[in-house]
Amino acid sequence: MTPVSHETEQRLDRFIDLLGQWQSKTNLVAPSTLPHLWTRHVSDSLQLLELQPAARRWMDLGSGGGFPGVVLACALAERRGAVVHLVERNVKKAAFLREAIRVTSSPGVVHLSEIGNIVDTIEDRIDCVTARALAPLNLLLGFAEPLVRKGAKALFLKGQDVDAELTEATKYWTIRTLLHSSRTGGGGWIVEVDRIERRS
Repeated sequence: MTPVSHETEQRLDRFIDLLGQWQSKTNLVAPSTLPHLWTRHVSDSLQLLELQPAARRWMDLGSGGGFPGVVLACALAERRGAVVHLVERNVKKAAFLREAIRVTSSPGVVHLSEIGNIVDTIEDRIDCVTARALAPLNLLLGFAEPLVRKGAKALFLKGQDVDAELTEATKYWTIRTLLHSSRTGGGGWIVEVDRIERRS
């Protein structure tokens, strides 16, 4: 796992405790992954920081159960000027995210919003935009394009069918990508994108 400070570990512990309490009434993660939260979800999220170590302003699309958004906020709490924008359209999940940011004292802002509405109107400059288990790459590129056009990098956590998703996406988009093998195993990948243009 990506090494973190003792303070970050304590924040992550509080987050995982809270997730366990909320999971019974709001389905935040697949129940089968609950025994493996640290390896399956937390480690998966933390590895993004090593790909963009200088990034301070993050936006996580479709934050849901807080992966990677809340994990990133916990890890960035000691960095001056850091903020993670968590975008979630589900009212219950947005409420959970707000509580997670509160109990961990992490630098996060929760937006109860459709993704399309927020990426076009956000005034804060975004260094890095993320998404995990949200949508096919083709759709993610459409969401991220306004932010990448303004200088953000995109990091999308994907499964082993990444090649098929890339093939489909390039029918609609001209993109510059870098593929990173996920350190948490399972054949996962991180797709790094720094250029997105719609094909005419």
